Amino acid sequence: MELLRRLEAQARATLPEPVYDLFAGGAGDEVTMADNLAAWQRLWLRPSQLTGAVPAETAVELLGARLNAPLLLAPVAALRLLHREGEAGAARAAESAGIGYCLSTRATTDLADVARAAPGVVRWFQLYVQRDRGRVTDVLQRAKAHRYRHVVLTVDLPVGGRRERELRHGPIPLPAGVRLASHLGVDAPGGVKPPAGGWAPLTWADVGWVREASGLDVVVKGVLTAEDARLALDHGAAAIVVSNHGGRQIDGCVPTAVALPEVVEAVAGRAPVLVDGGIRSGADVVRALALGAQAVLVGRPWLWGLATDGRDGVRQVLDALVDDLRRTLSLIGARTPQQVGRHHVKLRDW
Repeated sequence: MELLRRLEAQARATLPEPVYDLFAGGAGDEVTMADNLAAWQRLWLRPSQLTGAVPAETAVELLGARLNAPLLLAPVAALRLLHREGEAGAARAAESAGIGYCLSTRATTDLADVARAAPGVVRWFQLYVQRDRGRVTDVLQRAKAHRYRHVVLTVDLPVGGRRERELRHGPIPLPAGVRLASHLGVDAPGGVKPPAGGWAPLTWADVGWVREASGLDVVVKGVLTAEDARLALDHGAAAIVVSNHGGRQIDGCVPTAVALPEVVEAVAGRAPVLVDGGIRSGADVVRALALGAQAVLVGRPWLWGLATDGRDGVRQVLDALVDDLRRTLSLIGARTPQQVGRHHVKLRDW
């Protein structure tokens, strides 16, 4: 979409190079990051005509919550590097658009402050498990008290990927007065964005531990195979996010559009499947729905909106995506997201 390209160009022109590279970059030679984008474009849309699908509706029910579109803002760390409004501004934009927002463990705004800033938004809390399990339990209980609906357990970061743009620049100082949130009501020490990694080693048994510690359902994020999808469900996951961390972990791994059908088949309707990575239009959302996803998480596009114009920039991106989704649904002959099926796409390698 032209808007997204323009916003990224504006953000790149205004942000310090280390900050832009932090959010724009991927692992290694960034092959997987590029493949995430290209894989969606290898799916042709197959429209059905004369279905009366005008105007199309975009609302969905997801894990007990109504969303105006099958969209959530993906968890991203340290948003106040991009704009002073940071996580609170992003959450307000999601609230006004009626979509979901997922707050990162490594946010620069405390989870309580985000909840106060956007009390009506459907809030999820993304979790990296620290080695101090008592501290993790306290954070999770606090998230529940502030009405975060689900815990999103990221499972694809046992160590940080080799993110060469970040390595080139080194640690990035946070703006004056900004610290990473501990999510315990006090700021974490240090005034720089730390590198990825350093978390506790996890096993599938920890899905159940997180559910018990939080009292909330757990969404497992970072699944790319049928085997892991089945293990996640067997250990109590309420939903699965097909994700390769935006191409920031293993360079050369499977794109999410390619992994999605395998995971959907393995899950076999036992839980919702979501997907992220390379979503850049409403048509891409439709492609994901056609492959069996119930919703998508979007990352980099709204980051450039935030960097350019705070919450208003995020809302501009969301409005463009939802408008394109509505238009694409009508053009393929689907009145709602639920009417999109596998027959609506065909692989280009025909």
